[in-house]
Amino acid sequence: MTLIRTRLLAILTEAIQPLIGSTDEAGTTAFTIELDLPKQPEHGDYATNAAMLLARRLRQNPRQVADRIVAGLHDPDQILARVEIAGPGFINFFVKPSGWHRVLTEILAERADYGRRNLGGGRRVQVEFVSANPTGPLHIGHGRGSATGDVLANILAACGYQVEREYYINDAGNQMETLGRSLYHRYLQLLGDPTPFPENHYQGEYMIELAQAFRAEHGDGPKHLPVAEVLPLCTRYAGDKILEGIRNDLADFGVRFDVWFSEQSLHDRNAIAETIADLERRGFIYTADGAKWFKTTDFGDEKDRVVVRANGVSTYFAADLAYHKNKFDRGFDRVIDIWGADHHGYVPRMSAGAQALGRAQGDLQIVLVQLVNLLRAGTPVAMSTRAGEFVTLREVIDEVGTDAARFIFLTRRSDSQLDFDLEVAKARGNDNPVYYVQYAHARLSSLFEVARERGPAPPAADLDRFAPLTAPEEIQLIKLLGEYPEVLANSALHLEPHRITYYLHQLVAEFHSYYNRYRILGEDEALTEARLGLAEALRVVIHNGLQLLGVTAPEKM
Repeated sequence: MTLIRTRLLAILTEAIQPLIGSTDEAGTTAFTIELDLPKQPEHGDYATNAAMLLARRLRQNPRQVADRIVAGLHDPDQILARVEIAGPGFINFFVKPSGWHRVLTEILAERADYGRRNLGGGRRVQVEFVSANPTGPLHIGHGRGSATGDVLANILAACGYQVEREYYINDAGNQMETLGRSLYHRYLQLLGDPTPFPENHYQGEYMIELAQAFRAEHGDGPKHLPVAEVLPLCTRYAGDKILEGIRNDLADFGVRFDVWFSEQSLHDRNAIAETIADLERRGFIYTADGAKWFKTTDFGDEKDRVVVRANGVSTYFAADLAYHKNKFDRGFDRVIDIWGADHHGYVPRMSAGAQALGRAQGDLQIVLVQLVNLLRAGTPVAMSTRAGEFVTLREVIDEVGTDAARFIFLTRRSDSQLDFDLEVAKARGNDNPVYYVQYAHARLSSLFEVARERGPAPPAADLDRFAPLTAPEEIQLIKLLGEYPEVLANSALHLEPHRITYYLHQLVAEFHSYYNRYRILGEDEALTEARLGLAEALRVVIHNGLQLLGVTAPEKM
């Protein structure tokens, strides 16, 4: 939380505490104070509706409460120019330019640490994301999910959480058997077998390429082996090769994982049966129609869910219960799952499962990621997963680059559909959001190159140095810089990494406008030094934001 917001909250708390401490019938003095940024400059730099919220508790008119709050305000740092009461009881704060100048000294003192806060207090959080079945290469939708999970983990780490990234490998079940048969059929076709490729198997050119690699490595020998012997060989080969490709693609996309967790390991350790038995002992499992059911309705789900079918085979839900039990057994205070939006119906049962495992409702949080509509110059790119025709993450990286892909994936809320235009992502212009932001950083960097040629660097930041910064555009830029810690904190609290990209775009738009209107390197030495200090603070914040996004901050473009 930046200095101005922190000081105002402290000032307000000091004024409000005597009011609620002496009047609350329940003996409660806790009260959450909210400070908003007014859209109209005549409404001040910050505004609060605290008086209106307190009016009922104090049994007074909101404007009377506002009068009492304002009367109790003490401003020892003298950051306020004036305070006004408006409308039904809003309190508007107007900050002196010298108050805003303190923000610049804070940024230049903290630099890479500016914006970071200890919200998490070291609590352990696991973020599990991507977790695509190793049955095919990652597609563009996985790219959005991987960017969301990776940046969210960065944000949480910057806010004081111990974060562990995990990929859940779905390497058990029918999909793996189907993968093995798909490779086997493609392999036989290469050897001249005319049998048509089954429609319900994995389509796509990648299966033919896998079959060619398999044949190059194993020759014609597997053709003569019993099917029961060759299918497991094909399954392992295809799964390992696809997973290797997934690892490589994610690494090139700037995404790393601390743990790659195998679903098959749950089966090997009998963890699924043990989890079901534990839930059964505690009364959450019952038997009906030969199957075992979990009482998810006890926790708000629309119906109970099968965990063991009548044929004795456990369901995917049972494996997920065992997996999440394993997560919490590893000591995580909170678990965050990043899922595709098509899994939204699965959320209530998984939330019920976490609670049945003894966790509080908020200990498991699920972030849904919507589909990506791929365009080229405004025209949709035809894709069909069923036919194996889709654009892979690798193709996107190769065409537009990691920076553009990561940034654009995060330009909208994860639960909103996203249009991704390949031509826009490659363009070197203002329509390309990542270019727009990176160009600002490069422009600022080149500014300092010119400044160094003109003479020695300006002195270290001190408050007096920034006194010449009084233009409305300069104060607006500093106000935005001061909001960066709040943006970062809210991104962590609401699990919304898109707030960072939106903020950077807004900040850079203000900077470009300012740069085109004002001359930073002028004849007035004091004004030049002040504006260079502002420019350096801008460069620090843009760099910090891009670093959280896993996007480079170039010095030249």
